[in-house]
Amino acid sequence: MKILYLIKKEFIEIFRQKELLPLIFIAPILQIIILGYVVKTDIKNIPVEIINLSNNSDSTKIINRIKSTPLFNVKRISARSQDTEKILKKGKVKAIIIFRDPIQKNMLNTPEIQIMMDGIDSNTSLIAAGYFNGIIKKFLLDKLNQYGAEIPVVNKTLIRYNPTLESINYMGPGIVAILLTIITLFFTSISIVREKEQQTMDTLLVSRLTPIDIYLGKALPTFIIGLINMSLGIAVVMIWFKVPVRGNLIYLFITAIIFLSAILSYALLISTIASTQQQALFFSWFTMITFILLSGLFTPVENIPPGMRFLADINPVRYLIQIIREIFLKGNGIEFFYKELIYLLIIALVTITVSSLNFKRFISK
Repeated sequence: MKILYLIKKEFIEIFRQKELLPLIFIAPILQIIILGYVVKTDIKNIPVEIINLSNNSDSTKIINRIKSTPLFNVKRISARSQDTEKILKKGKVKAIIIFRDPIQKNMLNTPEIQIMMDGIDSNTSLIAAGYFNGIIKKFLLDKLNQYGAEIPVVNKTLIRYNPTLESINYMGPGIVAILLTIITLFFTSISIVREKEQQTMDTLLVSRLTPIDIYLGKALPTFIIGLINMSLGIAVVMIWFKVPVRGNLIYLFITAIIFLSAILSYALLISTIASTQQQALFFSWFTMITFILLSGLFTPVENIPPGMRFLADINPVRYLIQIIREIFLKGNGIEFFYKELIYLLIIALVTITVSSLNFKRFISK
């Protein structure tokens, strides 16, 4: 029962700072909404310039197809030769499509097509080039059908779990995981440092509270706030962005409990090492950036070189994002991601052990 008074004290400490309450409960909701619209990998409205030097009617048909798709925003169509390098250097367009009459007539009498891309943003360039090739390929297939010819092998792609390929369906749950990490990491990392700066740590040490009581009393309030924030974030993703949840949310909360145990233990470890709140916030910021970049949220973990892969393997955020996507998109049960859950549990146990031992050493000073 003694620990309840410490938990109550922590909640009072948090809620009496009224300027922080919007940051705790309102800011995460707004961030999910804003980031849900901004942090997207969908490619749309790519600025394009078209140079049509061909007298072939097919070039006009292909241009009309490019103009009719929302993927591209045709800024200009020119019928004269242009300095393409100068156009790309200005940065107003990301791609230039040039149509020329072929030197030698081909079977379909189609124009020669050259696509020039601005490769500064390599991801956008690759995706846009794929879209261009898809439009041209579809046009050629339609023309072959008009001549009664068919290609012997045609690939048909079936996309499961996210058939519309909307990035919000997998980025939304990932953003919830990131905000859960940020809030719990930052708030917990300054908890013990704040006691040292306010010179109230000695009061806790001379009380009847044991080291484990103090440890849990500092972690549990943020633990509860983290679960509340995650619930609000999931509600926003489901209601605002209409991202379906195909799996059982109970598994998600089990994963979140294990994940929060690891993150809060790490945050308390930072809090005992740091001498000031500024130091604790700096350590938390550095950790947060590392966790996010190695989590697989923006780029696949498989892209990490094998020699550095162990950094992602010990990153708890990676497993939370992986599991939350499994539950949201695939509707998988625990039998599909129990290995990731075990890895996350091992990370949590190691982090709790190291953090608690360091806390006891800190208390005994």
